[in-house]
Amino acid sequence: MGIVNVTDNSYFAQSRCLSASGTPDLEKVLSRVSAMLEQGADIIDIGACSTRHGSDPVGEAEEWRRLEPVLDALWRRFPEIRISIDTYWASVIERAWVQLKDIEGEDAASDDAASDKGLRNIKQRLIVNDISAGEDDPRMLPLVGRLGLKYIAMHKRGTPKTMQSLCDYDDVTESVSDYFRDFALRAAAAGIEDWILDPGFGFAKTVEQNWDLLRNLHRLSDAEFGGRKRDILVGVSRKSMIYRLYGITPEEALPQTQILHYEALRQGAAILRVHDVAEAVRTVKSFGLLQGGQ
Repeated sequence: MGIVNVTDNSYFAQSRCLSASGTPDLEKVLSRVSAMLEQGADIIDIGACSTRHGSDPVGEAEEWRRLEPVLDALWRRFPEIRISIDTYWASVIERAWVQLKDIEGEDAASDDAASDKGLRNIKQRLIVNDISAGEDDPRMLPLVGRLGLKYIAMHKRGTPKTMQSLCDYDDVTESVSDYFRDFALRAAAAGIEDWILDPGFGFAKTVEQNWDLLRNLHRLSDAEFGGRKRDILVGVSRKSMIYRLYGITPEEALPQTQILHYEALRQGAAILRVHDVAEAVRTVKSFGLLQGGQ
């Protein structure tokens, strides 16, 4: 999963695709996405609001203002692209659904075979990546259930302003497990069957707790939530658990990122959310070869 930020304040500057005037830099977006797809990205993750520690939300209207031209350009330029939208606003997902439906040229209300095919295509291409697991907008889970979209639920506490004051855990991995056992009930009540678990590295966790969580990731990948095991998404790319530990910048954290990616795979991760697709793809391949695969 390759990261594209339509922001001007995300912690890794090279991922930012918002111009000084506040409009999306479409040329940079298209160039970045094209390179990521060529390098082997399976999913492109697009967000229009930084959730780094201390950041302020921009609001659902501003998120959509930034996302609308970017999504329109990507849907049209790359007909097979799979995009996860990094948002906790239901209205953003609903507008993206309508936009993609219009581009696909299908009528979602129709029961004919062409419409069914179009709807399946939309569901394949649009994924919801919600850092709040439905907590920040009560409309999100019902919407995702109604539309039948794939959903990524992340563990956090509080907001970007408050989350680093909410790191009191006896056992961080067990607390994350408890959280997702509860989430599984909420997801089932909303009719969401296909969801992915993101432990939320960097969100309401100290540097030490992030490393502890990674060491024990197998406890999440081996467990069942909602009656079955869930794919685990890991987002540690260039994060503070690396650069603060070593006293370096995010720009200097690529080598250590790949070490953490390898360990995440060894512990059962199914998806890596990354800034550097080519390097992550090589890490995945190296892991496979060392496990006796291809």
